[in-house]
Amino acid sequence: MKRLLLLFIPLIYFAGCAPALNVYYDTPFEFDDESALETYIDGCKPQLTGIKVFLDPGHGGEDRKNKGPQGIAVEADVNLKVSLYLREFLQSAGATVFMSRDKDETVGLKERSIMANESGADIFISVHHNAPGKAGDNRTNYTSTYYHAKETDYEYEPMERDLAKFIQRDLAYVMRNSGGLGSFDGTYSDYWIYPGSGFSVLRLTEIPAVLLECGFHTHRWEEERLAIEEFNRIQAWGIFKGLCRYYKAGVPKISYLKSSNENDPKVFSFFIEDKNGINEKLLRVYVDSLETNNFSFDKQKSIVDVEIKKSGNDSSIIRIIAANVNGNHAYPFHFEAKLTEH
Repeated sequence: MKRLLLLFIPLIYFAGCAPALNVYYDTPFEFDDESALETYIDGCKPQLTGIKVFLDPGHGGEDRKNKGPQGIAVEADVNLKVSLYLREFLQSAGATVFMSRDKDETVGLKERSIMANESGADIFISVHHNAPGKAGDNRTNYTSTYYHAKETDYEYEPMERDLAKFIQRDLAYVMRNSGGLGSFDGTYSDYWIYPGSGFSVLRLTEIPAVLLECGFHTHRWEEERLAIEEFNRIQAWGIFKGLCRYYKAGVPKISYLKSSNENDPKVFSFFIEDKNGINEKLLRVYVDSLETNNFSFDKQKSIVDVEIKKSGNDSSIIRIIAANVNGNHAYPFHFEAKLTEH
């Protein structure tokens, strides 16, 4: 009996010792060969040259409290490192990049949106790393990308969700993370966190905007990966590839045809440009925030004629939502139709 007890004690001891954590991540195959990296970036130039991107590394300066349990990954620093690597990739592909900060400094939430709105950028990407709502939770970890509002809300813009999907897919893939249990594809409405209002930077930023929560800095393994600069570069590469794929799928462009329908002062015409072709089933028109069927679409000419039923000389806001055959929607389009000047 004593002999059995002596054998049992060591088993209890070793079972109670937690194994050392190992940090695992894969490098993209493009990183194995500099020429392969350059070739991929060159392949993105036709789509990204001239695109203006506003990058917003979250937190920083006086806001540095978010960090992992070991203290080796400070969210503000990781956000900045990923953003700087992303800027490098985007500029190499011909894009113009603006940033809310390029060093450790304090930038207010409203100031970030003001800077983005005044920049003339096409899209806004806010880079963050997450933490769970429950204190002491060091197991939750996933990659998520947020867009503003829900499909049932007028302010919801489908193209923001398109953008979120493309970025989410490639970012989650290079990080080898899931998208969490709250979403089938890892994209989430910001109303999921703040019902009815969403994130400040998404609500107040007027240009198309998404917010990334790349991973949880509170996770016991993820923190160690986030503290490695090579891994931060890999994260940026995932975001970059998502953006490249997004623009390769095409983004329809809507413009007002000033000379059309001059004989009918209450019909306004718009041209939808996209080399891939427009999906008629996804075409929707709103007048003064109400969806309307008072429009026609000429598929051959790719022209939408919208009739205003309102009487008098007031103006109306026409909103058009259009998508190409790849499912990519046009940038938000709102046009003030002035009946007296048409």
